[in-house]
Amino acid sequence: MLQKIFKAYDVRGIYPEPLNEQDAWQIGFGTAKFLMDAAKAEGRSDAGARTVVVGRDMRKSSPSLARALKDGMMEAGAHVVDVGMVDTPFTYYAVNALNAAGAVQTTASHNPAQYNGFKVSAAGAKPVGQDTGLSAIKAIAEGARTGMGPGGGSEETRDLWEGYRAHILQFLPKEILDGTRTLQVVIDASNGMAGTMVPKVFGDVKGLKITAINFDNSTGEFVHEPNPLVEANLASTREGVRTLKADFGVCFDGDADRCMVVDERGEPVGCDLLTGWLSQGWIKANPGCSIVYDLRSTRSVEESVRAAGGVPVEGRVGHVFMKQKLRETGAPFGGELSGHFYFRDMWCTDSGARAFANVVSALVAAGKPVSECITPFRKFFQSGEINFENEDKQGALDTLRKKYPQAKFHTLDGLSMDCGSWWANIRMSNTEPLLRLNLEARDAATVAAMVQELEPILGHRVEH
Repeated sequence: MLQKIFKAYDVRGIYPEPLNEQDAWQIGFGTAKFLMDAAKAEGRSDAGARTVVVGRDMRKSSPSLARALKDGMMEAGAHVVDVGMVDTPFTYYAVNALNAAGAVQTTASHNPAQYNGFKVSAAGAKPVGQDTGLSAIKAIAEGARTGMGPGGGSEETRDLWEGYRAHILQFLPKEILDGTRTLQVVIDASNGMAGTMVPKVFGDVKGLKITAINFDNSTGEFVHEPNPLVEANLASTREGVRTLKADFGVCFDGDADRCMVVDERGEPVGCDLLTGWLSQGWIKANPGCSIVYDLRSTRSVEESVRAAGGVPVEGRVGHVFMKQKLRETGAPFGGELSGHFYFRDMWCTDSGARAFANVVSALVAAGKPVSECITPFRKFFQSGEINFENEDKQGALDTLRKKYPQAKFHTLDGLSMDCGSWWANIRMSNTEPLLRLNLEARDAATVAAMVQELEPILGHRVEH
């Protein structure tokens, strides 16, 4: 069954079939062995070299899956530190605070309630994906059986909220902390881990007047799908902002590593536009720095970063690649269309809490509404991501090359093409017969015309 639940970036599946406690035990064994072997290979012999952090989200199946996971880890000889019910970025903090060999969060992020899974991090909160350890963990886990490990592992429970809170709050402006400046904010926790994180981290900040929506995560069920990228899931946030005349709103995903921002008019702010705006503050504080952005982003991100004196760096889609690019370039900040925002001061990881603090800080510094801050970055017209069913994905990309010989092409992630008056990226799904199109132009008519022109090549359009 492990074959079905190991994905490119994490482990995920419907509970209890194909993901159950037996799988969790085997994955715990494989993960602990992989992480401890990696620490040993680096020459570590300290206590942290055999320490693995385990956290979990609020799903009904999370306690039993986390329990089995920890048992498997202890069979491999690990010392397990259980940090309780936390948001995923909390585990990135914990693995660094404890100098641990790695961490595992039991979560299925934005998936429906019947799903669950595991997100694995190595020492320093480095991501573990298919090519950076998940395949090795899967191979170990497939052969794991009770009694085959050294045993002798141990477990302790730690409450690290005070340190986590202090780490995040240092990024808020002084006037927000002392209450000399106040912002009215609507936050939809999507019945996920932001319902725990926001009160514990931001709950008593004097300058934040928070209106809480869907903060109850005690049942493991969701009022709406915990995916803020789906516009229908933003309805409560948008209504709340408009009704209260709030400064802005935020909707978090299930494990609170992603968020979507809504401006003071109740209008969603594209995550690439948000990247463009927030990058200006990072460049001002770090002249000449690199800014990493998802290659599907609007061209205005690249242009505005360069105009501000920064170095725009395109990144492949996916948190593993974005985190790696931040580390390679030393960039202080990066953003992805999916709502993941990455920070050097968060160990080059993504964090919903840190992104929220960044928006607060940038808004206070700007001294004007969010919509006015974003307007300069709305320079082009976008198609949004459109999926096409296609059984011959590579054939379609080859056809595009032949049809548009004048275009400039590059292949960092799928096929990117620049035809002068319009430009696009077409990516192949790793798991489905799908091509994903993102197209942009200087006017809406060109976008519509080019999407229509490309459709016969790309396949059957999938309507959501």
